[in-house]
Amino acid sequence: MINTQVATREMFLADLVNQCAKLEAVNSKTSAYGLQDLRDAATEYVLAASFPTVRDEEWRFTDLSPVLQVPFHVPQSNQSTVKLTDIIMPVKNRDDLPLRLVFVNGFYAPDLSTVDSGVVPNLPIDLYAGNLSNVPEKYRSRITDVLSKHKQQTEVFTALNTAGLADSAVVFVPANMSIDLPIHLLFLTAPGASGTMCQPHCLVIAEPGSNVTLVEDYATIGNVPAFTNAVTDVIVGENATVNHVRLQREGGEVVHIGKSAIEQSRNSHYTCHAISLGGKISRHNLEVFQRGEATETTLNGLSVAFGEQLADTHSLIDFNHPHGTSRQLHKCIVGNKARAVFNGKVFVRKAAQLTDAGQLSRNLLLSPRARVDTKPQLEIVADNVKCSHGATVSQLEDDELFYLQSRGLDLERSRYLLIDAFAAEILNQLPIIGVAKKLSTCVAIQG
Repeated sequence: MINTQVATREMFLADLVNQCAKLEAVNSKTSAYGLQDLRDAATEYVLAASFPTVRDEEWRFTDLSPVLQVPFHVPQSNQSTVKLTDIIMPVKNRDDLPLRLVFVNGFYAPDLSTVDSGVVPNLPIDLYAGNLSNVPEKYRSRITDVLSKHKQQTEVFTALNTAGLADSAVVFVPANMSIDLPIHLLFLTAPGASGTMCQPHCLVIAEPGSNVTLVEDYATIGNVPAFTNAVTDVIVGENATVNHVRLQREGGEVVHIGKSAIEQSRNSHYTCHAISLGGKISRHNLEVFQRGEATETTLNGLSVAFGEQLADTHSLIDFNHPHGTSRQLHKCIVGNKARAVFNGKVFVRKAAQLTDAGQLSRNLLLSPRARVDTKPQLEIVADNVKCSHGATVSQLEDDELFYLQSRGLDLERSRYLLIDAFAAEILNQLPIIGVAKKLSTCVAIQG
C-alpha cells in the first residue's frame, strides 16, 4: 500500500511537469531571459523530489493528499471570458485600486488591466508594471539576475512553478521613485471542466531609495476544484520601502500553495500584511532574508478558517547582519471543524549582533471542534540580541458577550463585534482603507 501511494505521488508530479513542458510556445516569448536553463534545472529537481506528506516535519499538520485525488491540468493560454465585477474586486470603490494588473490562469490579461489603457494618467515614465515579455530592454539584465537565483531549488512547489514559468507579473520601481498609488496585482483562476492548475509568478524590484505599495490578490471564478501554486519574489533595495498586502480569497474547492521570498538590503523597510480567507487547503511560506544591516521588517498575518478549511502559515526571518529589527503578529480565527497552523521561525546568525526581534501568535477558537497548532520559534546564535516570542489561544468570553447583550445587542451581533475587534488589530494596519473595511465585513460575517 505504501509503495502504491509513493508511486501515485511521483506520477502526480511527473504529470504536472510534462504539462508544463507543453507551454513551450508561450515560453518562447521570454527567451530573452535565458529561462530554459532555469526550467530544465527545476524540472530535474521536481522529478527527483518527493511530494510532501505529514511525515515531513514542515508538513506534519497539513495533509495534501486531497490534491492527488483530482486530475489537474495546466492551461496553455488565456481563453476565458472574464468580466471584473464587485464580487471579484476586493473593494466596491474601485478608485481605491485604480492601477491594476490582471492575470488569468497565470497569463497576462491586458484587456482587463489598466496600466496600458490610459485610465491612470501621469504615471512615472520609468515605472514598469506589466508582464515578463514586455519588460523594457534597459531592465532585462536586472530581472535576469533575480530570476537566475531560482536555479538552486530547495522546495518542490517552488521548483514546479519555475518549471512552468511562462509569464510573470513584473513591477520595477527605479531608484528614488515614490509611487503614490497602490499597484493591484490580481491573479484569477478560471477553472475549466476539470481541475485547473494555475501557477502565477510575481517579481517586484524596488531599487534603492524607492517606495511602493502592492496588493497581491488571489481569487477564483466559480467554485470548482483548482490548484494554485504561486511564487512571489520581492527585492527591496537599499533605503527602499515596500508595503505589501497579500490577499488569498479563493473558492472553497481550491488548494492554494504560495511562496513569498523577500530580500532586504541595508536600511530597507518591508511590511507584509498577509490575509488568508479562502481555499479548502491553503499554505503560505513567507521567507525574509536580510542582505544588509539595519533592516526593518514587519509581518502582520490573519488567517480565517471555517467549515473544514485548513489554513497554514510558515514564516522565516533570517538575520545575517547587525542592527536588524523585526515585529511579527499573526492571528487566526477558527470556527466549525476548521484548522489553522502557524510556524514562525526567527533565525539570528552569529554576525547579526544587536538584533531586535519580537514575535506573537494570537488565536481565537469559535467552536469546540476548531483547532490551531501554533509554534513561534527563535533560533539565536548571536550573543547580543533582544528577542521575544509568545502564543495565546482563547475563545469568545461569556462575560464580554453578556455585557454586549445587556446593552441591547443580540447574540449574533455581539459575536460579530468581538470577532471584528479581534481582526481589527491586523486589518486596521492595511495601507488602503477601502480594502480594510471590505475585509473587516467579510471576516465578521463568516464568524
